[in-house]
Amino acid sequence: MKTLSKRTADFTDSVIRRMTRISLKYGAVNLSQGFPDFDPPAEITKRLAKIAPSGPHQYALTWGAQNFREALAKKQKHFSGMDVDPDENIVVTAGSTEAMMAAMMSVCDPGDRVVIFSPFYENYGADTILSGAEPVYVPLIPPEYGFDPDVLEAAVRQEGVKALVLCNPSNPSGKVLSMEELQIIADLAIKYDIYVITDEVYEHIVYSPNRHIYLATLEGMAERTVMCSSLSKTYSITGWRLGYVIASKEITERVKKVHDFLTVGAAAPLMEAAVEGLCFPDEYYDELLECYTRKRDLFCNGLDDIGLYYTKPQGAYYVMVDIGRYGYESDLEFCEKLAEKVGVGAVPGSSFFKEDENRYIRFHFAKKEDTLQEALGRLADIDRMKK
Repeated sequence: MKTLSKRTADFTDSVIRRMTRISLKYGAVNLSQGFPDFDPPAEITKRLAKIAPSGPHQYALTWGAQNFREALAKKQKHFSGMDVDPDENIVVTAGSTEAMMAAMMSVCDPGDRVVIFSPFYENYGADTILSGAEPVYVPLIPPEYGFDPDVLEAAVRQEGVKALVLCNPSNPSGKVLSMEELQIIADLAIKYDIYVITDEVYEHIVYSPNRHIYLATLEGMAERTVMCSSLSKTYSITGWRLGYVIASKEITERVKKVHDFLTVGAAAPLMEAAVEGLCFPDEYYDELLECYTRKRDLFCNGLDDIGLYYTKPQGAYYVMVDIGRYGYESDLEFCEKLAEKVGVGAVPGSSFFKEDENRYIRFHFAKKEDTLQEALGRLADIDRMKK
């Protein structure tokens, strides 16, 4: 038999999803894979139940149902101030995972290079490689996860760099980039004529006094920013797989074609039901942030009581915890034993870092408060993990 694809030969399975399986194996509280254990807004699920008998059940327009795109354009205008044409600037995808892949394949050719901040969500490197491009990693420095502008510029000016991937707010670190940091990225993108592919799925989960700034709104960035996002986190519907790309007309036309050959289209009945959420008033987003602020404070205060070292997230719903004092050379081994012996699931930080880094693990707190209390109660016994 001939050999299989060389570009995928070094791929592993998703460590995040693997830790969910390990959590299930040991009956651990799963704080690894980032999905809620509470219900989506009732208005959305009631709408889904109402349309279940009559549909729509067949293909929607390839780049997304008209009413979905119109509602999304209106919402985006409201929160970002951007003028978004529902027909020319939006492609609805099968989750933000497909949005990122479609964006990458629309921008990059084989042999191009893509700058990625490290730590990073594990799909970014894979997306780059699947596009035939080469990742170039720039370190975000713990515990604040800032970057060195000179190091970033050295990476961006390398021959063949075509794009930069920016996750803001960040998974896994919870970092929210300031206006000053975003301006540095924008200035470099313009100076070296590169695209920026943004992952902004946590745009509505940003803790005071931090605020989310859409990179595309900075001067000169609308035409070179490919914004990717989804409804998964904002409306607690991670299993619905509804994502989208917002970009200039020229980029969107290319993304539409790539998307068509990747998945044809997003699920028609789910788009119809999710329109309900896209039309929610501001109060919904205020309450969402209040909810996650309470969860963050509950969980972080609990980590303080236990005596764990961590970086308090500025956005998203993840906490990076320093496990250096426990004496493990492998953070994967630590997480496997944490699930087995302590009964809490986490993700080894090495799955997010390009650097040789084994000091960190990631918890998420998108759980009911009772679930978080249970996890904290179990983590109180974490010192038994010391070697």
